[in-house]
Order: sequence, then C-alpha cells, then structure tokens
Amino acid sequence: MTEDIFSSGFNRRNLLKLAAVAAAAVGTQAASGSQAFAEQELSLKGKRIGISATGTDHFFDLQAYNAQIEEVKRLGGEPIAVDASRNDGKLVSQLQTLIAQKPDAIVQLLGTLSVIDPWLKKARDAGIPVFTIDVGSTNSLNNATSDNWGIGKDLALQLVSDIGGEGNIVVFNGFYGVTPCAIRYDQLVNVTKYFPKVKIIQPELRDVIPNTVQDAFTQITAILNKYPEKGSIKAIWSAWDIPQLGATQALAAAGRTEIKTYGVDGSPEVLQLVADPNSPAAADVAQQPAELGRTAIRNVARYLAGETLPRETYVPALLANKVNVGEVSKKLGIG
Repeated sequence: MTEDIFSSGFNRRNLLKLAAVAAAAVGTQAASGSQAFAEQELSLKGKRIGISATGTDHFFDLQAYNAQIEEVKRLGGEPIAVDASRNDGKLVSQLQTLIAQKPDAIVQLLGTLSVIDPWLKKARDAGIPVFTIDVGSTNSLNNATSDNWGIGKDLALQLVSDIGGEGNIVVFNGFYGVTPCAIRYDQLVNVTKYFPKVKIIQPELRDVIPNTVQDAFTQITAILNKYPEKGSIKAIWSAWDIPQLGATQALAAAGRTEIKTYGVDGSPEVLQLVADPNSPAAADVAQQPAELGRTAIRNVARYLAGETLPRETYVPALLANKVNVGEVSKKLGIG
C-alpha cells in the first residue's frame, strides 16, 4: 500500500503537507466551535449596564442605541438607557447620573471627545468599566467601531475617481471633534493631496445639529449662487450622510445634478438616492449600526466574564455606489 502511494507520485513531503492541512482543518473547526460556544455562553445575568447616547435622531444612532438595549436584555441584564437629544449639557448630566447609579459598565454612543472624556475618566476612576461606540477615548476599555481609516480612504478614492482626478470640491467639516468624522476628513485630505488638481473650496462648510438637512440645503444653495457655472464644482463631501441628503436636495432643486455628493452611514433615504440613476448622490459608505451596538454589549459581557479585549473591535462597512447599491442594500436588509 505504501509503495503504491509513493509510486503514484506521492512522497513523504506530500504526506506531511496533507497531514498539516488536515490538522489545520480540524483546528479551524475546533476554533469555530469554541467561538460559537463562547457566543452561546455570554451572559449579563444580574448586571446593570448603562447606555448613554448623544442622540437618537439619526438612523445610525437609533439603530445602535436600540440594538444595545435589546442585546443587554437578551443576555439577561438590565439596561439603563439614556438619550441626551443632542444637548451637550444634558449629555454631561446623564453621564453624571449614570456614574452615581454605579452600573456594572457604561457604554457611550458617540459624542464630542472634549465634552464626554472627562466624565468617562470619572467613571473609570469610580471603578466602572467604560466602553464606547465610535469614540476614540483612552478611557474606553474597548471601542466598537467601523474602520474609519478605510471608510475615509475608500470614499475619497471613489470621489476622486468619479471626478477624473480634478476639480473643486465642497466639504462639510463641522464635527472634527467627533473622532470618526475627524478620521474620515483626514483621509480625504490624505488622498486628495496626491491629486493636485483637486481643490477643497475655502472656507469649508460647517454642518450643524439639529436641522441638518435644511441647513445643508441652504448652505449649498448659497455656494451654487457663488459658483453658477457648470463644472465650477465637481463634488460635495460630508463625514456623514445627513448633510449629503440636504446637499443632494439642493442640487436637484437648482438643476445642478452634474455635481456629485458623497457621505457615510447608509441611511435608507440616502441609499435610495444613490440607487436613483438621475440623482447626484454618487456614493455612501454604509455602516452596520445595529451590529456595532450588539458588538459593544457582547464585549461588555466578555470583559465582565474575565476576557481580555482588544483596544478596538471593527465591524465591516460597505461602500455603496451607483453600480452596487442594490447589493449593499440587500446585505443590510434595507428596502
């Protein structure tokens, strides 16, 4: 039998390779089984988990917020969920209240770092484990987030490609103090510096909260009046897609649909515009907010069970453009 094997072109090295592959397959199956088992064993029974949201008026925020509450309950814990309604004073107050309640952990969803970080530190100093979603704080044990470096780079490359590597672009940059927005903006700048014919129109626009859509509509309408010639502006970029929505509406109202818009988050109404071949919405990077929320809570459970966590846990994001938006929407379970 052995002679037949070797005479058929096999040798000892081939057999060793086959053995190694088989062992690796078994190891992979065991690892997958262990991971599945670990997922089943996660529990927050008897635990109180503070969930602090900066606001829930945006699709991303609401999805991540609700997913956290549901996941805490699913794992047997008690959620203490509070929403600051985009008010920094209220946000500070709710963090103070959560710290006083001494939950087993606090998860902070978004927020301007200079506002929330002192209170995240106070929570840590009080012995409360702190977790975050899309917040780059040194006081967070783990930050559940999308790869914002990749998001910023991919969106910028899509934009530059679409405009042929040259032209003026309008940029909304109102929330540089919010870590994901800052990273995405920096990546836009990093990419465009290698395309010297791409120019960011100065001064940059500042997106606002609340009334984001109407404000973006108004600002873009004013910019179009300042640059009335077709071709004088090639694209409009924003770090999230609600300003993109207002900008797209302004372009349609002014008949300037030759200008393309870009944003991040994957709000259903924006993905619908990307899907419309006549809309200037050219691309939107779709995050998975509900999965980010669930991931954050699972990481809380892992930490409380004694596991060591990485500094950040990344949840994949999907770049939707005119070509693949149907496929991306289907993956996200959107319309």
